[in-house]
Amino acid sequence: MFALRRTGLQTLKRTYANEAAASDVLKLQFALPYNVLYQNQAVKQVNLPLQSGRAGILPNHVPIVEQLSAGIVEVFEKDATAAGKKYFVSSGFASVQPDSTLNITCAEAFELSEFDLSKVQSLKNEAEKNLTSSDEVVATDAKIQFDLLTTLENELK
Repeated sequence: MFALRRTGLQTLKRTYANEAAASDVLKLQFALPYNVLYQNQAVKQVNLPLQSGRAGILPNHVPIVEQLSAGIVEVFEKDATAAGKKYFVSSGFASVQPDSTLNITCAEAFELSEFDLSKVQSLKNEAEKNLTSSDEVVATDAKIQFDLLTTLENELK
């Protein structure tokens, strides 16, 4: 068994983006179940809220597959000179391919400008009241809402 495993491991080869054709363009595909925000569009950089921490993805990034945390996906478009477009996501997945393609898949994503800080704070206060509920389902739902709204509130400030 060990000999078989050892042989199998020796045949594994890690590939990096620089082994593909080097590119100064990151191709972004950002999809939701009901909409496609970016379809193979050239961008400069995308900043992601990963489970392992925030990460900036540039062309020729090492291939990865990562789970997204609740937070901001920031897209810097190729021709834009101003700040990037910001989308709030609650979760999702991102993968970088060796050809400098970044795929982002989320259940939902909203432009940050669509949120009203006072409404977010009001909803957060309501969720906070239910954190100590004796009903476990209510308390768990309140914890999820509170954490998500706290993240969103911090991004809006």
